[in-house]
Amino acid sequence: MRIDHIDGLANPRGYGRKLHRRVKSLLKLRPAEARIDHLPIFVEKILGPDEPLREDWSVDGTTGYEFMNQVSLLQHDPKGKEPLGELWSRLTERTADFDQEVLVARDLVLHGTLAGDFENVAQSLLQVARSDLMSRDLTLGAIRRALLALIVNFPIYRTYISVCGRSAQDDKYFQQAMEGARTTLNEGDWPVLDYLARWLGGEAWRKLPRGPLRKLYKNACVRFQQLTSPVAAKSVEDTSFYRSAVLLSRNDVGFHPQHFSAPVEDFHQVCLERLEKFPDNLLTTATHDHKRGEDTRTRLAVLSECAPWYAEQVERWRQLAVPLKGEEPAISAGDELMLYQALLGSWPLSLEGEEAHQEYAKRMVQWQEKALREAKLQSSWSAPNQPYETACREFLERLLLAPEALALRQSLSATANRIATAGALNSLAQTLLRLTVPGVPDLYQGTEFWDFSLVDPDNRRPVDYAARQKALAEDASAADLLDNWQDGRIKQALIAKVLNLRAEHPTLFSEGRYQPLEIKGSHAGHVMAFARETQGVRAVIVVPRTSSELLGTAQTPLINAANWGDTRIMLPFADSGSDWKGLFSDGVATHVREIPLSAALERFSVNLLIQTM
Repeated sequence: MRIDHIDGLANPRGYGRKLHRRVKSLLKLRPAEARIDHLPIFVEKILGPDEPLREDWSVDGTTGYEFMNQVSLLQHDPKGKEPLGELWSRLTERTADFDQEVLVARDLVLHGTLAGDFENVAQSLLQVARSDLMSRDLTLGAIRRALLALIVNFPIYRTYISVCGRSAQDDKYFQQAMEGARTTLNEGDWPVLDYLARWLGGEAWRKLPRGPLRKLYKNACVRFQQLTSPVAAKSVEDTSFYRSAVLLSRNDVGFHPQHFSAPVEDFHQVCLERLEKFPDNLLTTATHDHKRGEDTRTRLAVLSECAPWYAEQVERWRQLAVPLKGEEPAISAGDELMLYQALLGSWPLSLEGEEAHQEYAKRMVQWQEKALREAKLQSSWSAPNQPYETACREFLERLLLAPEALALRQSLSATANRIATAGALNSLAQTLLRLTVPGVPDLYQGTEFWDFSLVDPDNRRPVDYAARQKALAEDASAADLLDNWQDGRIKQALIAKVLNLRAEHPTLFSEGRYQPLEIKGSHAGHVMAFARETQGVRAVIVVPRTSSELLGTAQTPLINAANWGDTRIMLPFADSGSDWKGLFSDGVATHVREIPLSAALERFSVNLLIQTM
């Protein structure tokens, strides 16, 4: 069972526990031939950067958006953050600090679409204030100011206040909001902020006498929590993601763009924690709600490895684009840069003929209209700026279809093609990780082949299942798949092989121990590996990361084995000298205490080596 938007409920914990009990009782009524012991319950929950899923909800995990973020962080090169941020700030005169964009967007949302809900919370807090002699003189204006500052600075979607008040975990996030609020409020309003902290879970309801006062406190807390959640969604996912384009591969559901990249050690740590606490948590890299397809993001991530070169391309495109822009209002610098990234990420691997160009232009026009309105800078859903939208649409259509835009179009296509192979390598690594780390892999419809989709409705287009069935029936060699990687069969073949291995060794991946493996050698920073182990069987998974330089000008997503040099995976197993069989290996190989990358990744982009003990 998948529970969408659980943070919109008054009491997610109570709902989860009640649902768990109800489902458990109903399972007993199933006929004997259809009996199951457990029905997993997953909740759609956007977790903060350091926020864990609560362990007392009686659910099996989230729908996996945080994994999408974790693998994305792994595939971004930290050296790209500063030059990409500088490029964005210089050309757009907007901040590269995503947190600052969010603060502005939160204020906008609270004064706009959620103004009525905000007023309801303020009024409920005013009722609490008037119930106490010490606070009854507080004005509605003072409460509004303190409440606004508190919500604008709230670091997560919401807290989960109970009759016992805020938990220690919730209080940590609440105090962060308090600290931020104090930096924006006049000192004269700080005492009001302290009252809010007391009323919103700082004081346990159960210590209050039963009756109207307790109801006032509870009502204020529930209304407050049901407001902070949509404020977060509307200000981040539905506004800031469309205002900031330092690198669009870091703007997606469950992502925190202020964090550009993360070391391998962080990825290993979250995998270990997931295995311990939520071993059946879903692992997704594409959803009905994503802003960009899983392979769109992995392609754009390559730009983090070549930011100075990318900046040079942007400057050239801006010069070539000048004749394509009409009279004022012309497309803004920010919307222009965002468009170029959207094009690079989604540019089809094959784009030939007028019909294909027209279809692609139609998709991009649809994306652009949504992006402009969600940003709420030049246009919006409530007040569309038709002259500006028309200017942007005409610029986009000229860029993709007009003869006079050929030079710009060719330059964009060449840039997309240059990063496409490294992007495909990232995609295969992402796919293998999703299928092998602790958790339950969630494969979104159609993503067996390449997924260069954009935000809905683009990511909900009909899927050509016949083509996928036909490809799956073929027994293609690794060499054939690599030579024809653009057709997407390589990704499907990888998925099929790993799913077959999961079927052969179910407990290895559902319960098996997760062990990070040490990498040594000159290119140790461009690969990660780990082992999964259970009784009688062991697997070593190895994937490249931030490795476009190692890939070089290769036309296939396979790094030349010689390029790995002395890089090797260290094996901590006493019996590691036994035979290992890879995904696309014809035979077996024996390695003692270490596996050279030149051997592990000689025939295929990524690998899963199985050892039966």
